[in-house]
Amino acid sequence: MIDRLDQIFVLLKHWILGYLPGGWQTPVGVILSVVCIIGLYPALFALTTVLERKGVGRIQNRLGPNRVGPYGILQPIADGIKSLTKEDIVPTSADGVVHFLAPIVLVITVFMGFAVLPMGRNMVLVDMDVGLLFYYAMGASSELSVFMAGWSSRNKYSLLGAMRAVAQMISYEVALLLSSVVIVMMTGSLSLVKIVEAQNHYSYGFPHWFIFTPWGFAAFLMYAIAGTAETNRSPFDLPEGESELVAGYHTEYSGFKFALFFLGEYVAMFSISGLGSTLFLGGWTAPLAVLQWVPSWIWFFGKLFVSMCVFIWLRGTLPRFRQDQLMNFAWKFVLPMCLVNLFVAGLWRFMGEGWLRWVVCSALLVLSYVVMGSAEMRRKHFGPRTYRYAE
Repeated sequence: MIDRLDQIFVLLKHWILGYLPGGWQTPVGVILSVVCIIGLYPALFALTTVLERKGVGRIQNRLGPNRVGPYGILQPIADGIKSLTKEDIVPTSADGVVHFLAPIVLVITVFMGFAVLPMGRNMVLVDMDVGLLFYYAMGASSELSVFMAGWSSRNKYSLLGAMRAVAQMISYEVALLLSSVVIVMMTGSLSLVKIVEAQNHYSYGFPHWFIFTPWGFAAFLMYAIAGTAETNRSPFDLPEGESELVAGYHTEYSGFKFALFFLGEYVAMFSISGLGSTLFLGGWTAPLAVLQWVPSWIWFFGKLFVSMCVFIWLRGTLPRFRQDQLMNFAWKFVLPMCLVNLFVAGLWRFMGEGWLRWVVCSALLVLSYVVMGSAEMRRKHFGPRTYRYAE
């Protein structure tokens, strides 16, 4: 019974395909999986917008949405209707074709990443041997759509926001990729399914997740920082700096096109969170051996939910970086720490079992953090801020 509940979606898919001829089963199976992904994550996006607006409202000592439906739960429906019925205004001097394609390209590339993410046991659309490489290839394509939006609008604010976004995304994408390399070094595979299986072991009831190692914990922190910057979330939301750029690269977008950009940002957050769970938190595996009876897909989406709560918490807590701080932080701290962590991971692998490698690897990472952080703080490339208020 427990196994059937764990595999309920797989069994349901096979039951539907059982009524079709053999030659139709593979293509129809792919279509069913794609439809489920396309339907599921926009629904999660709608729920997350309510959660975020209510959460940030509480952080700022206000109520948030509370008019449409019980406790404002139907606010996403009202927003969706407004987006569908709102006039689509395109500037006269804009490049109409590129302006139209930019949000579509963004949404397509973001959804493509879910093709290789295992969302539960036997729940992956395509089990690629190079799944991680495919994921990053699709993620890099989103930079093109952002630049298309800014350039095609023929607006200086939009173009500046697009250039900011591209510079930021390229800078932190390097760190995002390098933080994942240590996982490939340890597992010897680019398959996300095999990476999850490598963590699906327990000792004394506790899992062998990669985050519970010095190199894995450091890589997870660097991945979390880079992932937040990749999705343009606070405190890395400079491409959409309302106080400077009105709305950044999508200033000239309205109606459903703007809604697609909004959808793309949130789905990218789901995607980055899902990959982070897969690489460092065991994917769909349980946090304790005694909890393995809980369906695997519940663990995957539970970790996804916790990640989204952290995103919301950060947005309501941290102020925005300056542009120079953002770039200095990427190239002078995050990237060097990722490179040091590669060396530490190799050292961990070849030192063999025992407590000595825990001490040596942890000491190297802490020392690197202190030395680089102190040096950059002294140079004031990033550090504490001074706030001045009008009298």
